[in-house]
Amino acid sequence: MRTKQKRHVCVLLPNKEHLDCFVRMGARGQEVMNTVLRLIAVGDLQVFGLAVLRDNEYLFLDLKQKLSKYFGKIWNRDSITVPFILFLRVKFYLESGLLILSSKVQQLYYWELRQKVLHSQSCKQEALFFQLAASALQIEVGDVEHQEGIKKEGEGEEKQERTQYFRPEVYFPAWLVNHRGRDFILQHCPVLHSELRGVSRSQAILQFIKGASSLQDGGMTFYRMKQEKNEARSSILLGVALTGVHIYQEVKGKQSALFVFTWVDINHFTFQGCRFEIAAMSSLGLSKLVYYTHSAFHSKHILRHLSDSHRFYMNIKDAASYVQQLEAFQTSQLHKEAYICDMACLRQRLCCHSLTASECSNMEVIEAAWTRDETEEDQSPQSEEDPEEVFVDDPAEVSWLAELLYGVSVDGPLEFPSSYWAAVVTMEMKQVLCQRVGEAQSVD
Repeated sequence: MRTKQKRHVCVLLPNKEHLDCFVRMGARGQEVMNTVLRLIAVGDLQVFGLAVLRDNEYLFLDLKQKLSKYFGKIWNRDSITVPFILFLRVKFYLESGLLILSSKVQQLYYWELRQKVLHSQSCKQEALFFQLAASALQIEVGDVEHQEGIKKEGEGEEKQERTQYFRPEVYFPAWLVNHRGRDFILQHCPVLHSELRGVSRSQAILQFIKGASSLQDGGMTFYRMKQEKNEARSSILLGVALTGVHIYQEVKGKQSALFVFTWVDINHFTFQGCRFEIAAMSSLGLSKLVYYTHSAFHSKHILRHLSDSHRFYMNIKDAASYVQQLEAFQTSQLHKEAYICDMACLRQRLCCHSLTASECSNMEVIEAAWTRDETEEDQSPQSEEDPEEVFVDDPAEVSWLAELLYGVSVDGPLEFPSSYWAAVVTMEMKQVLCQRVGEAQSVD
C-alpha cells in the first residue's frame, strides 16, 4: 500500500559526511531528527537544527510539520529515484564551546564554524584569521615540528614542504589570500601553529570556537531581505545572533553595519506576506523597520527562528554567565602560582557562590518546570495575509547549567525530556552545593 512506502532523506552534515534516513510518507521533521540522533549516537543536538535550501537560503524546519510541506508535490510521487536533501546546520551560535555538552556535537559545531570562517567578510580582523587557522591546523594535523624541519632544508625544498603542509585556501577566506598572498601565509601561519604544540585536540576546538565567535559576522545566521518590495536584488542582511539581531547593508560586495539590537531593544517582529517588520523599543528613537523577504514562507520561518533564538538565549543565559566567570577567573590565574590550586575546587566554589545568590528565584523556575505541560496543541497555518507577531518578553525557562557543571554526557539517549532532566539535576546539584558553601577550603 502507498501508506507503507518509505522516503529516502539524505541529511548532509557540517563535516561533509551524510546520513541516509528512511521515513514514512506522512513523516514529520521530528522523525528525521530522531533518526539523525540515533545514527550519530547522541541524546540531543542542542544547537543544531534541520534546514532545507529554498531560494538559495537555508530555512530551519518546524519539526512538528510534515516533510511534504517542504518538498511539495514531488514528495507524494510514486517513483522517486533521488533522495530528498536536508542539512544539519547550527541554529544557535554560542560564545563558548563549554556550553556544548557532547564532544560529538562540539566537533560538528567546529566544522560548521570552519566553513563560516572561510566566507567571513570581517576584513578588519586579519590577525584573528591567522589564530583561527593555527587552531584549525592543530585540530586537524596535530603537533608539527615545522620550524625545525625548515632550518635543515634549502629554499626550494622549504617552499615545497610548506606547500604540502597545508593549502591557505582551505584555512583562510579568499579575500585574505588575495590580499596577503600565499607566500606570506605559508611563511607566518606555521609559526603560530608551532606555538600550539602540546595543545590537545579538544582544547584547540574550544579555542577555535571562542575565536570564531569574536568575528564580526561569525556567530550568526544571515537572511537576505530587500529594502523595497520591487528591488532587483536583496541588499539587506538580517543576522540572527544569540544575543539579538544585527542588520547589515551590502554595498559593492562589502557589508556595512546599520543596526545592532539586543533582545531587550526589540518590542516585536511582525510579518504579513513577504513584508517583515521590526519594531524597536520607543526609547531608541527609531521608527519601525520594514524589509521584504523572498516569500511568506521565508517570513514565517525567519520569524520562528527569531522566536526560538530568543527562547534559547533565555534558557542558557545563566549558564553562559557562569562559564564567562569561570573562564575569566582561570585567565586571571595564569600569571599566578596556579599549580598549587585545586581547579576543580575553584570551579565548584565559583558556581556555588553564583547559585546561592539567586537561589529563591531560580528554585521557583525549577519547580514550575516540573508542572509545565510538555505537550503543545497543533496550530492551524495562518493565511499569508494575516499578520503574525512574536513578542520577545517570554519568561526564562530552566537552563542546563546543571548538566554543564555535573559533566553529564548527552552522547547517549536521555530517558526523560531534557527540561525534566535539567530540573532534576539542577535541584540535586543546588542542594549539594549549598551544603558545601561553608565547607570549601581556601586556595590561598
